[in-house]
Amino acid sequence: MLPLQVLIVGADVSRRRMLADALRAAGARVFESGDSRTAAESLGAAGFEAVVIDLGLPSLDRARLSRALAPDAAVAPDSLDDAERRHIERTLRHTGGNRRQAALILGISRSTLLHKIRKFGLDRFRFSSEDGEGG
Repeated sequence: MLPLQVLIVGADVSRRRMLADALRAAGARVFESGDSRTAAESLGAAGFEAVVIDLGLPSLDRARLSRALAPDAAVAPDSLDDAERRHIERTLRHTGGNRRQAALILGISRSTLLHKIRKFGLDRFRFSSEDGEGG
């Protein structure tokens, strides 16, 4: 019998590794991903029997995930907070983590952006470069 193939998607490395180690000890083949984009590419490339997803990932589009898992089911729209969190995270990725530039693109003040980053827990994520002002 072939081992169960599991994909684990989560930003918290220690939690992801702890779960992966437990599944490997049970005989599963485990693949890990730190973000939903990489996970989507992995899903297309391999036949996974199970996927464990951290629903708190900032880049996770829950409506899209629901449509992929159950294409015929009616999907409730995301909350405004979820959409805003995802948009801010994408903008920060686009600017390489430059919060001043992201605030300009979003049309909000830098202090409002910093408040929203804290509110949505985006401060725990590191982007390719930060804007030299410590946040």
